[in-house]
Amino acid sequence: MAVTEAPAVLAALPDVHDDSDLRWGRLRQRLVVGLPVAFVSLLLLACFVAPYVFPVPAPVGGSILESALPPGSPGHLLGTDINGNDVLARLLHGGQSSLIVAISVNLIGLAVGGGIGALSGYVGGRVDNLIMRVLDVFIAFPSLVLTIFIAQALGPSIPNTILALSAFSIPAVARVARSATLRVMTMPYLQAAELSGSPAWRILLRHVAPNISPQMLNFAMLGMGIVIVTEGALSFLGLGIPPPAPSWGNMIFEGQQSMSATPLLVLWPSLALLATVLSFNLLGENIRDEMSGR
Repeated sequence: MAVTEAPAVLAALPDVHDDSDLRWGRLRQRLVVGLPVAFVSLLLLACFVAPYVFPVPAPVGGSILESALPPGSPGHLLGTDINGNDVLARLLHGGQSSLIVAISVNLIGLAVGGGIGALSGYVGGRVDNLIMRVLDVFIAFPSLVLTIFIAQALGPSIPNTILALSAFSIPAVARVARSATLRVMTMPYLQAAELSGSPAWRILLRHVAPNISPQMLNFAMLGMGIVIVTEGALSFLGLGIPPPAPSWGNMIFEGQQSMSATPLLVLWPSLALLATVLSFNLLGENIRDEMSGR
């Protein structure tokens, strides 16, 4: 074989290294997409279905005689807390409370904040300026400080926690909805709908809302993690879900009081909180990457 033919022969050979990298890249992409979806699905089933299907003890009303049992004790897979309550049951019911708060806050944010932002971006002019200045006043306050102030004024309960957290969710969602609506306003189909004489409410519902929904869904997935962490902070401070009703935040607060003797009482809800927030953040990033065509 001539020396000059060697490069051509080498170029014709399959690139095993590149093929391996491609397969690994596809596997990694599937894991990045599949793992958070699988975890969130499993979490929802565990929190909302498992306590009513499997023989899980009640999350409150435990016996002080079974206080601080270690994991693996008979009838208590993850042990018990200092009050004798089953840790696994409190984890599942606490996740139920935290998820109800997070889902409710995001639905309120999407409905109210999304509607305000879409209307502001569509109408424009003085109405848009007025709405944005009002929202700027709310956004100017540190969100956690504003939430603590409202929660303190309303008192600790699940409905009041939802209202307090919605106070900083609505302005943030409204800004995102307005920005997405302004981009949609430049599209030819929207201009054609306006020229055809369609009323504003029909244009907002049939043309604006469906086209800004991917951005809103992405923001909602990221917002789930933020709300869960903030709800945990409120419950930790005694301003969220009041004991003895469990939430991951007040479980961490109760566990840290005896952390030197029973560190697992802090570890279990902390791991659940971390894994849930990370999964929702990854879901939000996957939605964003899908939208951008990556």
